[in-house]
Amino acid sequence: MRDAEKTVGKIADKSKLAYLGYLEDEDGDPTPTIRAMLTPREREGIRVFYLSTNTSSQKVAALRKNPRGCLYFVDSRFYRGVCLSGTVEVLEDSASKKRLWRTGDTMYYRQGVTDPDYCVLKFTAERGRYYSNFKSENFAIPD
Repeated sequence: MRDAEKTVGKIADKSKLAYLGYLEDEDGDPTPTIRAMLTPREREGIRVFYLSTNTSSQKVAALRKNPRGCLYFVDSRFYRGVCLSGTVEVLEDSASKKRLWRTGDTMYYRQGVTDPDYCVLKFTAERGRYYSNFKSENFAIPD
């Protein structure tokens, strides 16, 4: 891959869904889990991605206990994808919530931008792995 920022950014921007992986640890038995998410609302290069979700969700509870996770984007048309590994922070401050709020979000968060069941997930990538043409390669995340 010649330009990770451009290639990964393009896949992330064109993806219809993002897949968030994390560990659920119920009864001391960590289990890998993946959830399909709406695509990130914002991103800072390919290092930081912001997603919205429900504060009451099982994934938020799991991420509060263990913030390690991964974010996967797929380009199904060309059968290529990228997995970013890093950490996830749960943001509930009003500035973050307002910044990501979109028209129509009351469909998910009935009380609006101040809904206590609305939060932002800030995913920060530390490394990545790209798959294309039956090959995969690790790549560094640019600063």
